Amino acid sequence: MRFLVAPTGFKECLDAREVADAIGAGIRRVVPRAVVDAMPLIDGGEGSARQLAGTTGGELVPVVVTGPVGEPVRSHFALLGGDGPRTAFVEVAAAAGLSLVPPGRRDPGLTTSRGVGELIAAALDAGTTRVVVGCGDSGICDGGAGALQALGAGVLDSTGRPVGSGGYALARARRIDTSGLDPRLRGVKLVIAANPSNVLTGPHGVARVFGPQKGATPAQVEEMAAAMSIWADLLRGHGGARIADLPGSGASGGLGAGLAAGLGGTLRSRFDVLFDQADLDRRLAVADLVITGEGAIDASTARGKVPAEVARLAKRRGKPVLAITGTIGPGAESSYDIGIDAIAGILTGPVDLADAISRAPELISDATARTLRMLLLGRSLAA
Repeated sequence: MRFLVAPTGFKECLDAREVADAIGAGIRRVVPRAVVDAMPLIDGGEGSARQLAGTTGGELVPVVVTGPVGEPVRSHFALLGGDGPRTAFVEVAAAAGLSLVPPGRRDPGLTTSRGVGELIAAALDAGTTRVVVGCGDSGICDGGAGALQALGAGVLDSTGRPVGSGGYALARARRIDTSGLDPRLRGVKLVIAANPSNVLTGPHGVARVFGPQKGATPAQVEEMAAAMSIWADLLRGHGGARIADLPGSGASGGLGAGLAAGLGGTLRSRFDVLFDQADLDRRLAVADLVITGEGAIDASTARGKVPAEVARLAKRRGKPVLAITGTIGPGAESSYDIGIDAIAGILTGPVDLADAISRAPELISDATARTLRMLLLGRSLAA
């Protein structure tokens, strides 16, 4: 049997390579002679810069930036190898990721994307002419205002004073002043690799969809949503387009919209940007079973996350898809509509979170082996 193992990472636990290795170990426990094609996938989120630096023969450049709660954090960006323009990959999660926000301070209306702007500035210092910003796994919801401020823009209130940082502050914003932007930005092509399902405002806007995942209460979600509507109007007036409706505008707490309107960046599907070299279709063609996975399968999975994209492409080839996940959340059944055939959680009973994280490779391997035995039993019965 041939298996294509194509998961993304489990947030704040294992990266995509570690998840793929654990799934592969589970497969070999049941089918020792299996052919396992491991293809850990990145989505622009946590670990993407490190993986891209490795796969392109580039380098990871360390930088200290302002973290999401306003304190310095050790961060990095990737200088990509290969031919073509000198390209930097800026990973939002490395400067403003949810994992950088202490659990007791997870209010996305107060966190800032300033460190992302500082990473872009560091990439400019390295002489890059193309900057790709990978959106994902963020702990922010400030519409990219912090990043713009770090690069020299002003976000001003009715008196012409800076509004400060964080998403709540956008409720007081009345004008965006880009006259002080870093002039080097004019010579750089900026690409924002985003989930096209994420939009800035409305019932499915970033505050309402992802605010609760980042620690916001229902009241805080509505406060952020109102502030984001004000920000969307400002961006529209500044950028000359209805940015709030563009696919990907809500990526990383609205960072996609801020960079697109404020800096003239181009919003593109993260899969188009990141998977161009993956050769996924050829590898799907020879697989008997596709196994993908992520830390949580829920209603948001079907809206453009890695397992959904893998399943969509697998179905073009008529391949069955199994998803391995840490938790199965509300709305997980929507994943069946986009091509995932079965979902297997790694937990079989109550487990302390710290224990689950420390045992994650073992639990993933066990869940893979357990589910594969069930699949082989069904195959035997059918024969």
